Amino acid sequence: MTGNDHDPDYTRIVADADVLAADLLVGGSSRATLDVLRAHSWLALVATDRLLDDAEAVVAELADESLAADWREHLEEWAVVVEQPEGDHPALAAAYRGNATQVVSLDERLLGAKAAAALGGRIDVSVRPPDAFERLFDPKSIYELAFEEQYPGPDSDPRR
Repeated sequence: MTGNDHDPDYTRIVADADVLAADLLVGGSSRATLDVLRAHSWLALVATDRLLDDAEAVVAELADESLAADWREHLEEWAVVVEQPEGDHPALAAAYRGNATQVVSLDERLLGAKAAAALGGRIDVSVRPPDAFERLFDPKSIYELAFEEQYPGPDSDPRR
């Protein structure tokens, strides 16, 4: 990531590969995080092909290759898939290239103070674990900021 032409869009969110796999296989706060996106059609999941490859590999290893392939196909239909430069971390590349302001991850390398300091002036993004995202993300305030009108509430079935 060079320069800073990141144009933050508060309606765009990246779920790292570990969170995507945990949503499918485990549930808990990872599922609650993705349910927020699924419940609001105006929120966008942003990913790269590499991020989806990583998530698919985890699901194939822990569950079943057929399930992983079908699930990957669903994610490709749902997500905004952006290009990833060689060498970039998949979730950070997705945030930067997809103008996302939130990354939800279980990767300690992204969650620590060192990572926050490194990202500081380069990209306007917040990296949080799913439980923190679940507690802190407020769709109402994001909607009213992004659309400058009253929040209508969830508009989609999160179990679609």
